[in-house]
Amino acid sequence: MSDKVDITLTINGAPHAISVAPRKTLVDAIRDDCGRTGTHIGCEHGVCGACTVIIDGETVRSCLMFAVQADGCEIRTVEGLATSDKLHPLQASFIKHHALQCGFCTPGFLMLAAGAIERNPDMSDDELIEVLSSNLCRCTGYENIVKAVRAAMLEMQAA
Repeated sequence: MSDKVDITLTINGAPHAISVAPRKTLVDAIRDDCGRTGTHIGCEHGVCGACTVIIDGETVRSCLMFAVQADGCEIRTVEGLATSDKLHPLQASFIKHHALQCGFCTPGFLMLAAGAIERNPDMSDDELIEVLSSNLCRCTGYENIVKAVRAAMLEMQAA
């Protein structure tokens, strides 16, 4: 008898039927079993936010969730932001405003910001800073990340 559980993770619209140990984290399943390596593994304690994904419209730390808990859910990762020929406004804005250095934290910040903007497209600066303060960046500081997200938010409102 196998100690694995059969589940289907739907990542960026594509179903992935996989078999996982019940205690395997979602981030490990996304990366190892589904081949989507854009989601990074940072602290593995839910502190840094590098593993942030959007599940059924809510941003979550995928290192704090078991893969079996996401069975049947719609999962969006950083690979799902851009279309085949165009970057998401947040991605373009991060480049334009030099909001990344090593890039390790960037997927988590992008997904955190995308989820926040989708829930509240009219965030105040204080609300934006509060949201972004939940993820960690060791390289750039936060000024350019805030500028990039603010600029993308304005662009998305105008579209």
